[in-house]
Amino acid sequence: MAGEPLFFVMLQQIVLFLLVTRVALRMRRRNRAQQRRAMRRMYRDGQYLGLNQAFGGAAGLAILEARQVDRRIGAYPRSSDWWQGIALDTFDDAQWYRRFRMRRNTFVLLLNDLEPVLRRTDTRMRNAITAETRLAIGIYWLASGDLLRTVADLFGVSEGSVSNIVYEVCSAIVNILGPRYMSFPRGDRLRETIHGYEKRWGFPQCGGAVDGSHIAVKAPSNTRTDFYNRKGWYSMVLQGVVDYRYRFTDVYIGWPGSVHDARVLRNSPIFEQATREDGRTLFPKEFTRRISGTDVPVVLLGDAAYPHLPWLTKPYPDNGHLNEEKSTFNYRHSRARMTVECAFGHLKGRWRCLSHQLNIDLDRVPTVVTACCVLHNICEEHGERFFNQWEVPAAAAYEPQVRPIQQVTPNAARDALARLIHGGFPMGGAAP
Repeated sequence: MAGEPLFFVMLQQIVLFLLVTRVALRMRRRNRAQQRRAMRRMYRDGQYLGLNQAFGGAAGLAILEARQVDRRIGAYPRSSDWWQGIALDTFDDAQWYRRFRMRRNTFVLLLNDLEPVLRRTDTRMRNAITAETRLAIGIYWLASGDLLRTVADLFGVSEGSVSNIVYEVCSAIVNILGPRYMSFPRGDRLRETIHGYEKRWGFPQCGGAVDGSHIAVKAPSNTRTDFYNRKGWYSMVLQGVVDYRYRFTDVYIGWPGSVHDARVLRNSPIFEQATREDGRTLFPKEFTRRISGTDVPVVLLGDAAYPHLPWLTKPYPDNGHLNEEKSTFNYRHSRARMTVECAFGHLKGRWRCLSHQLNIDLDRVPTVVTACCVLHNICEEHGERFFNQWEVPAAAAYEPQVRPIQQVTPNAARDALARLIHGGFPMGGAAP
């Protein structure tokens, strides 16, 4: 090489340096132990791939830069000490219940059902967030309604991860647990519901109560006026059907807050089931009861905002001249219908994310709200206590969107029920 021109020597060294740099970039994908061994070998031999010490040192610096790449997730160190070191290890039942709105045993039952869906696989880059942690993140956010970054700091994950995990947990709850814990009563369950309304609330032939509630949402950029409700804020309407034990049997959500409750009902699956062309009704005809010479079917109870339908009964319009029979009917009707208002109050009080504005995308709101309704049923089913201090003031007490029309709608079934109640039908249990 001594007889070659200096130019070709320098060109050869430059080419070799570029090759070494390329090797260094590939070595970034290897683990640090292999890189340290390679650097020890390089410095021990004094040269690298035939280069002199100057070029060998430059190549070593390139490899050192590659080795020093920080692969930590996020812009700053994160810690999960609160979850792994405090919540899991030191929380007693009361502290756990206050944070997650359920006992540990109920949480474990949910984890056993949802773990196959929530489990993720570890990668070479990082360890996956465990199914237990993912479920805890979702339940904690639903129960507290805290900011995403606050939950992220508690569990040692990123804010974006919390947002995605909450939606994934809610989707799993709706898809897996929804059919098991929330379904319209049929057969023996319908018979139990009718019996429950008679014995506990003193209202016969009742298969549930229906009402609407507003869920506060972010104002959309393109249809702001549609979601602006009569209360003066942006919302989405949640229609719920509830049984005598405050459990949701059907929920329907998605219509903007400016839409009337009656219109939401007419576009809901419940209305479609009740008006099928095949002649089948919402409640089987076998449960129809003969009262005062009139066939009285099983009905839902609704307030004055709803239309009077064969399968939906609302109170007599109070024009100031109701007789004692109709006044008693309205009192019993209101007393039994309070089950749906109490259910909305427990729903928003237990899952605090619903008590204020949901700062999530509008297309995710129905899934999150439905998951809260399923979790509400699970808590009621497993005897999870609801504390009075959780109650959200005026959470469910929405006035009718329009004044009731001051005219009596003829309805023989309602008149028969009114005569039965006024004639000494048992009062039922304690009021809610």
